[in-house]
Amino acid sequence: MKKLFILVLVIASLQSCKKIHHNYVTFSGKIENTTDTILTISNRAFTKSISINNDGSFNDTLKISRSDFYTLRTNNTDKGFLYLKNGFDIHLTTDNTTFLENSNYTGYGASSNNYFITQYNFGRLIGDPRNLFALNKVDFENRLKNIKHGFDSIKSLFKDIDSTVIKISNQQNQGFFNFLEKNYETQHAKSKETATIKNKLSKGKPSPKFNNYTNYKGGTSSLDSFKGKYVYIDVWATWCKPCLGEIPALKSLEKQYHGKNIQFLSISIDNKRTAGSWEQAKVKWRKMVASKSLTGVQLYAGENLKFIQEYQVSSIPRFILIDPKGTIINANAPRPSDPRLVSLFNELGI
Repeated sequence: MKKLFILVLVIASLQSCKKIHHNYVTFSGKIENTTDTILTISNRAFTKSISINNDGSFNDTLKISRSDFYTLRTNNTDKGFLYLKNGFDIHLTTDNTTFLENSNYTGYGASSNNYFITQYNFGRLIGDPRNLFALNKVDFENRLKNIKHGFDSIKSLFKDIDSTVIKISNQQNQGFFNFLEKNYETQHAKSKETATIKNKLSKGKPSPKFNNYTNYKGGTSSLDSFKGKYVYIDVWATWCKPCLGEIPALKSLEKQYHGKNIQFLSISIDNKRTAGSWEQAKVKWRKMVASKSLTGVQLYAGENLKFIQEYQVSSIPRFILIDPKGTIINANAPRPSDPRLVSLFNELGI
C-alpha cells in the first residue's frame, strides 16, 4: 500500500511539472507611451491584428501556419519582430519610443525572443561596418574576434532557445563575419577617409557654414545670422515625397516652440537637373513655399552646395541640429515626426 501511495505521488508530481503546449499562440503585453490602437503581427503567409487598449495593454490568441519570425507593427508603422511557434504563451513589455530595443518577453517562448533582441542590441553597438573597415589590419582582426566572442556569449545567457532561432542566428552572424573578412582589403582606404569626414561632423565639432542663401522673405541669409539660438535645419526638395510628408509635423513643432530659443530653417536643394534650369528650380521652390504655407525660415541653396557637401548629405530629408555657439549637436538629427526629437529638445532645455 505504501509503495502504491509513493507511485501515485511520483505520477502526480510528473504531471504537475509537465508543461501543456496548446496548438495556438497566446500573446499579451503592454506598450508604454503609445496612443496607437492596433498591433499587427504578420509575415508573407499570415496577418493578425490585435486591439490595443487605452492603457497600452493587449491580449489575444492566434494560430500560426508555421514557426517563423513575424513583423510587429502599430498602426501600420514597423516596430520590430518576434519569433512565434504554436504553443508559445508570451507576454511583451516595451516602450513605444524605443520599441524593439526595449522589448522584453516573459512566459513560455520568451527565451527565443529575448535572445534575438539581445543579439540585435549587441549588433547595434557594433555600428556601421565602415568604422571597422577603417581600422588597421591588426585592430580589425582583434575587433572581429571580440565581436564573435560577444555573439557566442549571448547564447549562454538564455535557456531553451528554439533550435530554428539558433540556426537562423548562426547563419546571419556567419554571413556578417564573412562580409567583413571578404571586404576589408577593398574597403579599408575609402572607409578610413569616410571616418575622418564623419569625425569632423561629430557632436561638439564646429558646424560647416553656408553663406548668402536666398531667403523667401527677401534678401539672403547665412548660418551665422542665427548664432545665439539653437538651429534645427531641414534639408529638402519640392520633388521629395518623404520631405513633404514631414511638413505637418515640422509645422506643429514650429508652433510648439514659437518664442523659444530655437530657429527652424528649411533649405531647399532643388536644382536644374530636376527642374530644367536653376531659375525654374527657384520658381518651383517659391511656389511650394506659398502653396504649403511653409513656416520657419525658408532658404534656397541654389548652386552653392558646399554646406550640403560638407555635411555629406546623400539622401533627403536630412535634419541637422546646431547649438547657439555654432557647434554640432547632431549631424543626423531625428525627424520632426520622431518623438525622440522633442525628448532631445527637452534634454537641452529648449
